[in-house]
Amino acid sequence: MRSRCLCLVAIILLVACGPASNPPDVTLTVFAAASLTDAFNDLGGAFETDHSAVEVVFNFAGSNQLAQQIAQGAPVDVFASANQAQMTAAIDTGRITAGAQQVFARNRLVLIFPASNPANLATLNDLAVPGLKLVLAAAEVPVGQYSLDFLDKASADLTFGAGFKDSVLANVVSYEENVRAVYTKVSLGEADAGIVYTSDIMGEGSNAVGRLDIPDELNTIAAYPIAALNDALHAEAAQVFVDFVLSEAGQATLARNGFVPAVP
Repeated sequence: MRSRCLCLVAIILLVACGPASNPPDVTLTVFAAASLTDAFNDLGGAFETDHSAVEVVFNFAGSNQLAQQIAQGAPVDVFASANQAQMTAAIDTGRITAGAQQVFARNRLVLIFPASNPANLATLNDLAVPGLKLVLAAAEVPVGQYSLDFLDKASADLTFGAGFKDSVLANVVSYEENVRAVYTKVSLGEADAGIVYTSDIMGEGSNAVGRLDIPDELNTIAAYPIAALNDALHAEAAQVFVDFVLSEAGQATLARNGFVPAVP
């Protein structure tokens, strides 16, 4: 009688909890630029749906930080950078073969400000108004360098004047370690303005900020390269993930997240 009761309890538990799920055979580690957070989380979910034996684990940070971690020997299967410079830094470590990288997406800069627009920003020239609280990414971060490039181009334009860059930089209250930190500070009203990628203000995040577009002649169209590492613990799965990002489905996901697809 006791054994029959135990069996009945086991059956009830099995019905209630369902069969035990099998752990993934492969844990794929992907290092990706912070600006890819939303898009790659979407891509990772779709990839896991198609490849049930694989779990994708992301490390999102500034591309420079990721390249440094790769140089220090961090275990990683795939690296997706926000610029070629940091991909080159990773290639220089010998852990990625030169020429293996492929551009999978493009992005562009946009100026953002809190939805309430406390500084009453109307044009890009207003960035030079004394007292404005501006947040930029650090120069070591791709978007930070692109922001400085924008200021250089603007200072060479008569519309802004030669002193524009110096006046704008005088208003910088902090340099952040990645583009997501810039967006967060501006959306929370901790700064009057910041420069991020257009992909950072897609979806629900767009309601928290206003924007001023930066014209093409002053903008930088960022190219994002991706590559599997030579010493990837899961080399086959790493290449399959790279191929998925470059696939039609992967490119469509990137487009939905505000990126410009790089593969026709």
